[in-house]
Amino acid sequence: MEFLTISLLNGVSYGLLLFMLSSGLTLIFSMMGVLNFAHASFYMLGAYLGYGIARSVGFWPALVLAPLAVGLLGALFERLCLRKVHPWGQVAELLVTFGLSYVVFEVVQLVWGRIAVEFRPPEVLRGPAFTLINHSVEGLRVMWGAAPAAACTAADAAVRVVCSPFPATRGFMMLVALVMLVMVWLLLSRTRIGLVIQAALTHPDIAQTLGHNVPRVFMGVFGFGAGLAGLGGVIGGSTFLTEPAMAATVGSIIFVVVVVGGMGSLAGAFLASLLIGVVQTFAVALDYSVGSLLAQLGFAAAGASGHSLMKLTLSQVAPILPYLLLVLMMVFRPRGLLGSRES
Repeated sequence: MEFLTISLLNGVSYGLLLFMLSSGLTLIFSMMGVLNFAHASFYMLGAYLGYGIARSVGFWPALVLAPLAVGLLGALFERLCLRKVHPWGQVAELLVTFGLSYVVFEVVQLVWGRIAVEFRPPEVLRGPAFTLINHSVEGLRVMWGAAPAAACTAADAAVRVVCSPFPATRGFMMLVALVMLVMVWLLLSRTRIGLVIQAALTHPDIAQTLGHNVPRVFMGVFGFGAGLAGLGGVIGGSTFLTEPAMAATVGSIIFVVVVVGGMGSLAGAFLASLLIGVVQTFAVALDYSVGSLLAQLGFAAAGASGHSLMKLTLSQVAPILPYLLLVLMMVFRPRGLLGSRES
């Protein structure tokens, strides 16, 4: 039971990190029609800027200042580069954002080097948020923080005790992602700024006539989306690893989330992020071969146990699963889970 619970929490926390990244990309696409290939680079930039700021003034100021800096850089890029190529269509926009991703990659290596940096979370987030204690006699219970050694040791050899700590960094990641979801929803649906953004999206000429600066609105949306990626970078970089390859690691997954959830759908991105996070986490955690799993599901073809494909474990094929889901989604439901337009 503790394995199922911890794996589920790990999957949800990873999925919420994916949502923090895909939400910004979803906003940019839904508001501007731009598929930003450099979005994962803003995530990496947020991690490295957060690392640099945290070394000077601490983690908590970095959690605020780094996303603001990334958002400002994103807004400047939209104003100085993306807006210039917008009249030439989406191909030009894709190419300029694709080029930006390589520029950011090279700049990061020039400034911080080619190896990973040690971006440590604050002291309060370095231990477990809670510990699940599975006692073969007393059952499952939760203890906040780290469990003492005595609670994880059985006095009787016949009694089995398993302690599974859940990192505080992952709990903090989940909290920030949920708060961000609520704030973005409130911003878009309950504020005047959100109404102006939606008006600029659906009726830009009328919004311009009413005195709203539509290009400035788009610049703000792009900067806001980049800032959300930067926030995910600070949290993800301090939780996992801050290295130059971190953008490439999540870059393709973000686009899978956006397409599976539905192009332009924030709720769809949230649902797809959780789905992919949980599926990948359980695939890595479960020690089953593909052949044995197919056999349990009743497929006769799984009987060819000598085939090399059937000997692969689920953890080995886990990186393929999001892309397999993408292919299936494009074949059977091209508009995504909650999308309103064809992908």
